[in-house]
Amino acid sequence: MTVPDPRHEDLLSLIERQAGARADATFMTFGDGTTMSFTRLQQDVARFRGHLYHLGIEPGERVGLMLENSLFYPVAWLGVVTAGAVAVPMNKRLGESDARYLIEDSGAVALIVDESTEDVARRAASATVRTIFVAGGSDPLGDVDGVPAPAGLHAGSLANIQYTSGTTGFPKGCLLTHRYWQRMGAASVEIMKITADDTILTSQPFSYIDPQWNVIAALRAGAHLVLLDAFHPSTFMRDVARFGVTVFYCLGVMPTLLLKQPPAPHDREHSLSRVFCSAIPAQRHAEIEQRWGARWSEAFGMTETGINLAVAPEDHDRFVGAGCLGTALWHNEAIVVDEHDRELPPGEVGELVLRGLGFMESYHGSPEATAEFFRNGWAHTGDLVVKDADGYVYFRGRRKEMIRRGGENIAPAEIETCLSTHPEVLECAVVPVADEDIGEEIKAYVVTHPGVTISAESLAGYVGERLARFKVPRYWEFRATLPHTPSEKIAKHELEQDGADHLAAAIDVGRPRPSADAPKT
Repeated sequence: MTVPDPRHEDLLSLIERQAGARADATFMTFGDGTTMSFTRLQQDVARFRGHLYHLGIEPGERVGLMLENSLFYPVAWLGVVTAGAVAVPMNKRLGESDARYLIEDSGAVALIVDESTEDVARRAASATVRTIFVAGGSDPLGDVDGVPAPAGLHAGSLANIQYTSGTTGFPKGCLLTHRYWQRMGAASVEIMKITADDTILTSQPFSYIDPQWNVIAALRAGAHLVLLDAFHPSTFMRDVARFGVTVFYCLGVMPTLLLKQPPAPHDREHSLSRVFCSAIPAQRHAEIEQRWGARWSEAFGMTETGINLAVAPEDHDRFVGAGCLGTALWHNEAIVVDEHDRELPPGEVGELVLRGLGFMESYHGSPEATAEFFRNGWAHTGDLVVKDADGYVYFRGRRKEMIRRGGENIAPAEIETCLSTHPEVLECAVVPVADEDIGEEIKAYVVTHPGVTISAESLAGYVGERLARFKVPRYWEFRATLPHTPSEKIAKHELEQDGADHLAAAIDVGRPRPSADAPKT
């Protein structure tokens, strides 16, 4: 059967096409064992459109989704977008203030919530919100009949206002069309080699982009998708084995946390053959593969641009532990530029910029930010990379996160990667703090395993044995937990609140002694 070009098929057509082709085959399984077939997905999405019709939601109106992970979440999302409305996924952990910001910024007229989020949603609801639908019980859809989608739905129809994690300033809403999701799904199927025989798994909050494109990839491939309620390091690999998962995508923080778990039979007694991950810890890449006996390959993308680079299967072996992001996928180009947007030759560090198919339309309500992001016709990622003569790209850090210490540019990611290899470190984050003598100093936030006590001096020594001395943090702060964004990245902006005394709880191990590898100031 010929698969339609993702540029020309809307999401409703995809659902109906696969319901006809796969019928009663299992499409989704939740962590509690409940399942949904391809046909049931089509029916429930239509029933949810019926709810929206009775709520008076018109095509083009914004609908906020603030829900726990469940089989209902993708039904609600697809129900909204196939009704011609626009979904606004909202993290279930939002508080009243940040939820209100998304509601007001998007102009949401309705909120779809559950018992866990109803209270916050009602307190956050602004004057634009006409109705709040509380999904509860074993069948949140009730006995409402399905309704057809409105006329005029097409691949270019707006599907989401997808807010970025907001690691700097307020979150920005990315305008994503049906075509965007189809491109994400198609590219993921191609690079991850997903077929109807595969079982995929996703565990991140459904408000984040990854579970959403996992749904579209599984639909396009006719594959089986397992959806967990959340990422639980202590049970994640057990679930991989229990559900017969063959392939999944994750973020780099996840394998780091998984490696902290004690060895178990399910480390090797599973069906997993391949994993795609963003920001695989390079120093532990080989250890990760040895632990679980599967190939882990790097993939790069962002909300604004979809999926853009990956290490191809045939290149896997040569790049284990190399920190390589791979090469540009066929639907886009990738080059490296300096601060003036001039392309740099191979081997020089600069910003990764992209252009091609499958990108967001713009930032919602922010033409200035959109123009800056797409400056000179290229999407500016903010990531510092090196590109070799063969087109392979290697990550070097974030432009905005670089620490300028005594004339030396230092990538926090490099220090964090080093610290994460320490057996007693569960999680860490490295940030700059102002220093009147050398511009910026380095501070490390560290979470150790429960019950573990380790000194800042010991960790400083550990870093100093592995990195240049000028990269050793001067200030250290131990915490029980670190804040996270909806994408499970550490929310550094919450660690660096304006006006906070960043050194009040810090341990000062002193400025690194001058050495041959220290910068001259």
